[in-house]
Amino acid sequence: MRIIRGLHNLADQFDGCVATIGNFDGVHSGHRMVVDKLARKGDSLGLPIVVIIFEPQPMEFFSPDKAPARLTRFREKIRYLSGLSVDAVLVLEFNQRFAALQADDFIKKVLVEGLKIKHLIVGDDFRFGEQRQGNFSLLKKYGRASGFGVGSMDSFLINNERVSSTLIRNALSEGELRKASDYLGRDYSICGRVVQGKKIGRSIDFPTANIKVNRKKSPVQGVFAVRMTGLGERVIDGVANVGIKPTLEGERTILLEVHLFDFDEDIYGCHVEVHFVKKIRDEQKFDSLEALKEQIKKDSEVARLVTA
Repeated sequence: MRIIRGLHNLADQFDGCVATIGNFDGVHSGHRMVVDKLARKGDSLGLPIVVIIFEPQPMEFFSPDKAPARLTRFREKIRYLSGLSVDAVLVLEFNQRFAALQADDFIKKVLVEGLKIKHLIVGDDFRFGEQRQGNFSLLKKYGRASGFGVGSMDSFLINNERVSSTLIRNALSEGELRKASDYLGRDYSICGRVVQGKKIGRSIDFPTANIKVNRKKSPVQGVFAVRMTGLGERVIDGVANVGIKPTLEGERTILLEVHLFDFDEDIYGCHVEVHFVKKIRDEQKFDSLEALKEQIKKDSEVARLVTA
């Protein structure tokens, strides 16, 4: 799967393609259905399949403080897309210049001249261009004039609910991990590199792997039973805390700390994936490290039962 960053790298990359546009946050079951539908169209036309995404996501550009927590960072998103029938991902930088692009120019420069598109699939509520002036009807109009087809995404329902990134985000925030897993088609997970911490956990006999998550917001917060992968073929059970460590003063960034059961190896620098199995409790502040130690002991007992 090719990753194409920006329109300036798009010249002569394609002599026709089929494409879809979206945030693809989470690359969930609904997204995979769209890609499958697009792949069938691509196979029938003998054309490559392209997914168009934006970095940052539009709401992160317009309202960074109000933008929801991402289900997947860019690296994770690309990894999940690479496992689908996708030939290329076009990554468009969403900046002030792009936000001011007229809807007509978006169609002309990105779809017609850039991709030489033959078929596009988007949601029938898709809006684009300056002040969101472009819509599904405009795409259909230009498609007829420029020789490309436009189809709409079908809603993917589970338990009579339309699967969406928002629905999954809500399930995670409410601690409904099984529900989120059903919608995602896999356990929710966070990837990152193990970095040096302050070794507070080791001082209270619960050493932790500190995962650098590079997030300002997290869709999950609290204490969880987890499994870690990325260390060869092993799957290692543990208990994790995601949050801002309220017991320790001065911590305000999102931290992911995992205490791995029956494990004592140097894994600094390893890129790992933490799979969330069940929420145990919300994050809370303790009066002392001794009280924190006792609670971690209880959390570990619960997590061992859950992951056994």
